[in-house]
Amino acid sequence: MSSSQPSFDAFVAARGSALLRHAYVLTGDRHLAEDLVQEVLTHLYRRWDKVAATTSPEAYVKTSVTRQFLSWRRRRSYAERPTDAVPEPRAAQGDSSDTSAGDDAVWRQLATLPHRQRAILALRFYDDQSDAQIAEILGISASAVRAHASRGITTLREQLAGTDVSGAMS
Repeated sequence: MSSSQPSFDAFVAARGSALLRHAYVLTGDRHLAEDLVQEVLTHLYRRWDKVAATTSPEAYVKTSVTRQFLSWRRRRSYAERPTDAVPEPRAAQGDSSDTSAGDDAVWRQLATLPHRQRAILALRFYDDQSDAQIAEILGISASAVRAHASRGITTLREQLAGTDVSGAMS
């Protein structure tokens, strides 16, 4: 490993929080996000020299996190159960309660989307990836990315149209 390539420990120290945020956007659950990132980092640790040699180790790891998230849907042990109650409310950050309640409604609805749609929306709006970049990450065509994104956004709009700011159904 050359001096310009980050060591595994340095990478995790510098970018670990960003990876957890990315995984949280995908899973909607802090504990699942931690498990997801830990599983991916454990796997990549063994071949860190190859990962560090890429043009963007962070993009490589985020791609791995996204692909692992999508593969979890096939596992029996991964049993996501959307609920009406948010288990861990956010700490007050000076936001108005209306904004926080609206955000919670969006998170609840996002959790109901199929995994691929949720991953595509997260990559597009959270990570600001283009359709071509998302297609490459997921191994699908750019037109499939657009179709999944369109369906996901339409579903969210329909669900949120029937939800007031406090999250209660109208």
